[in-house]
Amino acid sequence: MDSTPSPSSSSPFDLVSSALGRYIPRGGAAAAAGPADAQGDRTAPRRVPDNPAVGRQEQILGALNLDRDLRITRCNLDAPVFAGLDAVAGSPFVDLLPPRDVPTVTRRLRQVLDTGEAHVARIQRLRRGDGSELVVSLSILPAAVPQEGLTVSVIAMARRLHLYAAETAIGTSLDIGETAQSLAESLRAWGDVAAVDLDFAVWTGEGVTGQAQGRIRLRRAALVPDRAWPDGYVTPGDDLPGDASRLLAQAVRRDDAAPQAIVIPDREAVERVLGSPRVMRALVPGDRSAGVACIPLVLEGAPPVVLGVAEVWRRADCPFRDSELFDLQELVARTAHHIDLARQHQREHTQVLALQRRLLPRTGGDTVEIASVYHPATPDSAGVGGDWVNSFPLPDGRTALVVGDVVGHGLGAAATMGQLSMEARALLSAGLAPDEVLEHLDETVTLLDDAESGLTAGYSALGSTCCIALYDPVSHHVALSSAGHLPPVLVYPDGHAGPLMVRPHPGLGAEFALREPFDVHTFDAPPGSLLALYTDGLVEDPAVSIDEGIGRLADAVSTVHPWDSLQQAARHVVSALAPVRQRDDVTLLLARMIGYRKGDTATWRLPARDDAPARARAQVCALLRQWRTRDGTRDTVLLLVSELVTNAVRFATGPITVRLIRAGHGLLCEVGDTGNGRPRLGPGGLLDDGGRGLQIVHRLTTRWGVRWTDTGKVVWAEVAR
Repeated sequence: MDSTPSPSSSSPFDLVSSALGRYIPRGGAAAAAGPADAQGDRTAPRRVPDNPAVGRQEQILGALNLDRDLRITRCNLDAPVFAGLDAVAGSPFVDLLPPRDVPTVTRRLRQVLDTGEAHVARIQRLRRGDGSELVVSLSILPAAVPQEGLTVSVIAMARRLHLYAAETAIGTSLDIGETAQSLAESLRAWGDVAAVDLDFAVWTGEGVTGQAQGRIRLRRAALVPDRAWPDGYVTPGDDLPGDASRLLAQAVRRDDAAPQAIVIPDREAVERVLGSPRVMRALVPGDRSAGVACIPLVLEGAPPVVLGVAEVWRRADCPFRDSELFDLQELVARTAHHIDLARQHQREHTQVLALQRRLLPRTGGDTVEIASVYHPATPDSAGVGGDWVNSFPLPDGRTALVVGDVVGHGLGAAATMGQLSMEARALLSAGLAPDEVLEHLDETVTLLDDAESGLTAGYSALGSTCCIALYDPVSHHVALSSAGHLPPVLVYPDGHAGPLMVRPHPGLGAEFALREPFDVHTFDAPPGSLLALYTDGLVEDPAVSIDEGIGRLADAVSTVHPWDSLQQAARHVVSALAPVRQRDDVTLLLARMIGYRKGDTATWRLPARDDAPARARAQVCALLRQWRTRDGTRDTVLLLVSELVTNAVRFATGPITVRLIRAGHGLLCEVGDTGNGRPRLGPGGLLDDGGRGLQIVHRLTTRWGVRWTDTGKVVWAEVAR
């Protein structure tokens, strides 16, 4: 194509094309490239000028003419820098664009067509036929009257523009794999194949310091282009063979100097350096790959820390210039800290995730079936949050179900989450009611907000939420208290589902003016009922209201069949409701109520009189014979009941309740009264008059304790069968 039209030409395409002759003298680099390069054949030998002045004369300007359908009618992209762009007359211009940019650029093209106002100097990537990309400055000009259509001029600003575009693209994700992939895609502009290999400690988030000690281990983190590779070649996720890792590390590390880039210029040198056929198969991407530049990923320091190695492979027709090697080093140096930031995020993510999973419930006991699902936020979000669920059987036979959501993300939120979770478990096991536990957690959050040291320094947990549900397997009631948390969803055996009506609360650590007492709500939960506790990440969706999100959860949980595997059902509910890209943790706890069979429990109500112990022994003895309890166990239970009832008569002012429960692990005896004194085991011996009853209870039982009720207290004790 003649690039010097007549001076009378006035169309933008002709004007731009005429400028091409001024950018490069006749017989310069374009002529030196030869006709093969003019046709876009990148496999033909290309002479690299030794004189830098010649390199500066390389043509960087091109032009395309488009009709109103945005199809190419004429083009002038003959310069070597545009080799590989499939700009064929009659083809759509958008075929030159990456798919992600098609809508935006198409809108700009249409806008210039409609308004006649030019759009100038847009930083844009163009896609070559082999999948690589070229960064250009793109301007859209309206065609001169009476012609119709557009003229698109492109200026390839060589590597400096690409450096700018690459640096802005790298580091937008906190995922170490995505960061390495972005770096590899940017390096591809300098070669045919680009790879990033990271120290295994960096890949796992552990980090490295100074010179590596012991065996060096590299793992491939990224590789472009994405295509089928020969057998034995290392692809992302694979560990490099030990010899290959050692060779790459030795190539960029120096005992007496800072890490530096190296270039192995041709196939013969590559074979000589790598040596082993196994290493050749692992590192060399193909028979046509002749030279490689290895650039270390270095964190500046004393000593500098090598995080890994980036490799750019080229064919023999395109050796590396010194200026290109400088550009490669500059790009890798500028982006190495992004790799380290992703490593730090990965380390924190792993630590917090381990703590989260450590707190997941293991079992629900004999009276409740438990299933839980925890999905952390996506790795490139702000970090793992402070969501937790827990379920554990209480010593008195009840089951505690707890869900919480701590404000914020990262280690501060994780530390607070762990502290609140453990404190809630300890207080519930000590017999405190749900509202009393929340009062203690409220004080803890307020105190943590003032912490100036440790993991919570500079972190505020004010506004965290928590919901506690206690299931009584005998009465089949659920006692529930909530501190600002979303209401649980209850599905009855008949399939009716909906959120429990819980009065809203401002949450933990609220200001004094907003503080409200924590209520205890009691609900019936017949055997076969399903209770769902969750955090907001499961039901929040910008497109719908929170009430609609909770309704969708209720609909999903109501489809769980009584015979379905509860863990599988929980996964199905989460997969149906949770967003694909989670910006917050997603937590779900499903509890299927089983309870005790009617024949495994018995309750008696006795007046607080002197004959109460004898009446209790008679009732219990008859029941134990009916249950065919062993003689030794029966004698132990009768003595235990006698001591507990005697103690209740001595200190109580109202009726006494005796309850006996046959569980799989033993017999549970409960004696309730209206007294408010707490029985305490003293240091006295068996012959001491005071506290002798509790000494007997302590020696006869596997464990015992006290829980408080609205009318008094219940002393419980467990005897092995």
